Amino acid sequence: MNKSFIHSDFLLETPQAGDLYHSFAEPLPIIDYHCHLSPADIAGDRRFENLTRIWLEGDHYKWRAMRACGVDERFITGGASDWEKFKKWAETVPRTLRNPLYHWTHLELKRLFGIEGRLLDPETAGGIWEECNAKLATPEFTARGLLRRMNVEVVCTTDDPVDDLKHHQKLSVEAGVGFGVYPAFRPDKALAAERPDLYRAYVARLSEASDTDITSFPNLLTALRKRHDFFHSTGCRLSDHGLETVFVEDYSEAEIRRAFNNLMAGKSLAPHVIFQFKSAMLYEFAVMDWEKGWVQQFHLGALRNTNSRMMKAVGPDAGFDSIGDLEIGRPLARFLDRLDAESHLAKTILYNLNPRDSDMVAAMTGNFQDGSASGKMQYGPAWWFLDQLDGMTRQIEALSNMGLLSRFVGMTTDSRSFLSYPRHDYFRRLLCDILGRDMERGRLPEDLDPVGGMVKDICYFNAKRYFRFPETKNDDAA
Repeated sequence: MNKSFIHSDFLLETPQAGDLYHSFAEPLPIIDYHCHLSPADIAGDRRFENLTRIWLEGDHYKWRAMRACGVDERFITGGASDWEKFKKWAETVPRTLRNPLYHWTHLELKRLFGIEGRLLDPETAGGIWEECNAKLATPEFTARGLLRRMNVEVVCTTDDPVDDLKHHQKLSVEAGVGFGVYPAFRPDKALAAERPDLYRAYVARLSEASDTDITSFPNLLTALRKRHDFFHSTGCRLSDHGLETVFVEDYSEAEIRRAFNNLMAGKSLAPHVIFQFKSAMLYEFAVMDWEKGWVQQFHLGALRNTNSRMMKAVGPDAGFDSIGDLEIGRPLARFLDRLDAESHLAKTILYNLNPRDSDMVAAMTGNFQDGSASGKMQYGPAWWFLDQLDGMTRQIEALSNMGLLSRFVGMTTDSRSFLSYPRHDYFRRLLCDILGRDMERGRLPEDLDPVGGMVKDICYFNAKRYFRFPETKNDDAA
């Protein structure tokens, strides 16, 4: 790797940007309030057999790039050996120039493994494979070791209401972990009324997990409230929903009870009744979150599992999702307004996937700020397909213009990989570069203290105050 590529001032194009990053952003811990890491891997302090297991396993970003380069599925999700899969990834990397994967790949190799002076390609693959595998065999490179190396203070995983959270419980009582691991309540399956057979199976699992006989819609809510209570007792302070759009159909209690009874009888619901049921459930979850002072997150706009052939072959979350183009603004406004009118609107983070919606969602947050909490309504970080330099820049600009960038709770990894934490570094560098260029142009004061203070808040302190995780809820340090 040419040392002029990934270096200490990577992405920092002005002296002011370098000062902001190195003095204010770089030393701060990471609060990763949304990710898909395995709690079992953290609790068991998983040792990864090789670079493929930790770097390519479950990473649909890389899988998409490999498919686009003509790599056969055998080398992606199939039965090829780990070395063969890594070799195919190394062949793909030179073709990812200008894709964020190129930056992420080499940032991860440098920050975590100390690989410098080499770009990953077919010629360097063998040496990098051996060097990284040797480090993965040491205690510093286990699941927990990697989190400590990246100065991670909090990890929030993504968990279904029926999950037993045994791994979170183990970590909460174990001495010397060095960071907090908390669940996030993701009840999407409780909304999924399209398939009565799957829904009935899910309700059976929920019944067992909650020790509740679920024979009616009120029973269903009782069971979910029990699980919500259990999650809270295990340190959970936020929920998450992955939705194409927000559901706000009008409904009556009688209609929802009838819909539930039909589902349990194995009857398919009419499309408008499905939307009514989803709307009722989404509202009930929002009220539960408000009651406990949680933060609710809404990831909006993904069109998932669009390739039916590959869905059958390799399953969901395998790289066959896309940006959707459904209406977001009007239903979102109605949903938030109902909660606000009833004084049931919890702290809220809104994520959009379609860049056309960025300004709209950023503006929407301002409609429901109420002075009860600093930055109560958040325009969330650039997400998924937007998690790249252009998308993050647009998010920062939209929030700056439509709201207050200074109140932003910062970046997440939204990743299944323990090697993804340099994405926080990537964001911090870009943030400091944008602010540094503004200082150089005279658009911001040439004073590091106020601008640097904002950088510290965005990168760490805003999130620390906003979420109030059990270990930090009384900490007002800033």
